[in-house]
Amino acid sequence: MPRVNKITLFVQCLVDGLYPEVGEALLTLFKRLNIQVDCPLDQTCCGQPAFNSGYWKSARIAAKKFIKTFQDAEWIVCPSGSCVSMVKHHYPELFKNDPAWARRAHQIGQRTFELSQFLVDILGVVDLGAVYRGKITYHDSCHLLRTLGVREQPRQLIQHVRETEFIEMRDPDRCCGFGGTFAVKYPEISTAMVDVKVQNIIDSGAEVVTGCDVSCLMNIQGRLSRIGSSVKVLHLAQLLAGQT
Repeated sequence: MPRVNKITLFVQCLVDGLYPEVGEALLTLFKRLNIQVDCPLDQTCCGQPAFNSGYWKSARIAAKKFIKTFQDAEWIVCPSGSCVSMVKHHYPELFKNDPAWARRAHQIGQRTFELSQFLVDILGVVDLGAVYRGKITYHDSCHLLRTLGVREQPRQLIQHVRETEFIEMRDPDRCCGFGGTFAVKYPEISTAMVDVKVQNIIDSGAEVVTGCDVSCLMNIQGRLSRIGSSVKVLHLAQLLAGQT
């Protein structure tokens, strides 16, 4: 495993604007690992909403800003598989007709990792010393699983949380229906999808559902609260940091 002394934190927009406690949890985890954290204050959106909506010119502007901001970072870590997927897979697509920027996009993509992927695959860490007395289930977010291929890493981390019973829900990789702008454009379909996901979570008997993407968790949390469920929703970073 490579020696890592410092990481640069890529803060997802929803974490920055709505769930700062997730960012705080990351700081707790890396402090526990004696790894210094840098967080560029001038970072902005990675451009995914614009890209997904077909506004590629605007997405390129955001992508160039990201690349310039993080160009000197050795390790870039983000608590979102969706945003990491944008950087690693769609930045090269955005710049396919611009060799110089395509090269820079490819290089920065190689240094960008989702949190659980970085902890397990790069640092070789599966035990963060976390404790939770109860039952936990896990939601596989679409980009994290299908684009980045990250499935076992979060589960390994959860299974090393002390005094926890990990329960796989039915169809854990079934989409929650958020999909970014999809939930805005097709709210009825999105609601029907999240209803299935929420029922699977409740049927598992878990007291907590965790995942690696705040966007999915926000959607799930919203539906759980509307039906009056007591199931708690936590980002994986919060679970590992002890924010339970």
